[in-house]
Amino acid sequence: MATIAVMGAGSWGTAFALVLADAGNDVTMWGRRAELCEAISTTHENPDYLPGIELPDAVRATSDPAEALAGAEVVVLAVPSQQLRANLTDWGRHIGPDAVLVSLMKGVELGTHLRMSEVIAELTGAGPERIAVVSGPNLAREIAEREPAASVVACADRQVAESLQRICHSPTFRPYTNDDVVGCELGGTTKNVIGLAVGVAVGLGFGDNAKASIITRGLAETARLGAALGADPLTFSGLAGMGDLVATCSSPLSRNRSFGEKLGQGLTVDEVVAQTRQVAEGVKSCTSVKELAELHGVDMPIVQGVNALVKGEVGPRELVAAMISRATQPEVR
Repeated sequence: MATIAVMGAGSWGTAFALVLADAGNDVTMWGRRAELCEAISTTHENPDYLPGIELPDAVRATSDPAEALAGAEVVVLAVPSQQLRANLTDWGRHIGPDAVLVSLMKGVELGTHLRMSEVIAELTGAGPERIAVVSGPNLAREIAEREPAASVVACADRQVAESLQRICHSPTFRPYTNDDVVGCELGGTTKNVIGLAVGVAVGLGFGDNAKASIITRGLAETARLGAALGADPLTFSGLAGMGDLVATCSSPLSRNRSFGEKLGQGLTVDEVVAQTRQVAEGVKSCTSVKELAELHGVDMPIVQGVNALVKGEVGPRELVAAMISRATQPEVR
């Protein structure tokens, strides 16, 4: 049994806390709002993000970051990606010097173009052997309902990855190890943007051909960016690549696909945000991923189109028309 802090009380942080507890660990969650943490600890339920899901007795919550991090051997970071820097600046000093840091976040930081593991390293001074990433087809509601699922635990240090694999291997959650942190992070980040594009197509009333085309070409864009940044190309055919992409683009439980559907139906970003309680990471990541691709000379037309849509520069039908009317070329290049 490990002592674990899960920093973030949203849907994915809560679902992963459940997985860790089911695997036999002692889990303390941290959340910003004291009333939500009190509800989690006393009712064993997260009423705001996973209502109706009973959490194990081994999960408790606190709004005091020092309390959550005290004695934690593993620190799971599950805050919105664009808020990671501010959070680590606030409570990073409470993280133990030997604690392993696990990122559940899927994003590239605006302005710096850093992946989440790079932000963690910069602010904590942790080496690559202490930083890991969990990524895969992991829709939070299904995980919390204990439906079978698999994921990838990526770390530069194989022994650390294997240790984390054991820590989060529950009766319904099967983790695989990988040493390609870059590829796993890029797959998890870019799929959110592609999920928005698929949602737009669904919102416009298009069928499976359009969805499959966007998913496949989106994977090609992701692989091109990965190649430029030194990722292992095999990662993108695995759980953290194709697996995560398919789940995000296929399920109505996906925040990004659902957000994209509303954009396809004609709502503005501000109107969708006003209706949506949770963060659709792709809405902010589309800009940072687009800029990261441009810095490395990588062509990512779907990402570019979604960025233009989010910024209000094109409409949903213009986005689809622009993708179809691009100059023809070989599929593999």
